Amino acid sequence: MIFISLGLAGCGASDDDDATSSPPSATESAGAAAGGNAGAGAAAGDGSTTALPAASPGGTVNPCGVISQPEAEQLAGTALASAEAVDETCTYVAPPNGPTAQVEVRVGQTAQNYYAAERGTGHQLRPLPGVGDEAFIGDYAVFVTQDGFSVSVSLVRSNDPAENRGPLEDLARTIAGRL
Repeated sequence: MIFISLGLAGCGASDDDDATSSPPSATESAGAAAGGNAGAGAAAGDGSTTALPAASPGGTVNPCGVISQPEAEQLAGTALASAEAVDETCTYVAPPNGPTAQVEVRVGQTAQNYYAAERGTGHQLRPLPGVGDEAFIGDYAVFVTQDGFSVSVSLVRSNDPAENRGPLEDLARTIAGRL
């Protein structure tokens, strides 16, 4: 199962009537991504596909290989600094002199933990049909599970969250298509 979470780090508690009560049961599966090759993906929406990078010797997927910098910049609507990876998280941030924007990619257990945290804070998550084996979308997050693998992409941006729904859905579909 793949778990993609595209989230906007915003916080506005709301009812969560449309989502299930427990997080997707997704465990990281190095085998799901082991056949992929690392590569810089093209910007979302250009029709190209990029496989996820091969698993590292420890069996984890490089979170910075899940989406390319151009894809992160398209989602954020601004230029972003180069990605920085720490464990199962990859972060792209806007330069200090630019607009507020950040994109975070999480994989494995870290992605599952993010999903649980979003549900725990009361964010409304609705089913997102046709993406992976199971998917949910909220105002600030998208989560997809497929073949035991989890991925999360979060967005922070100073704009109306409704403006982000389409781009978040598109990126979720792009990532699910790569898995």
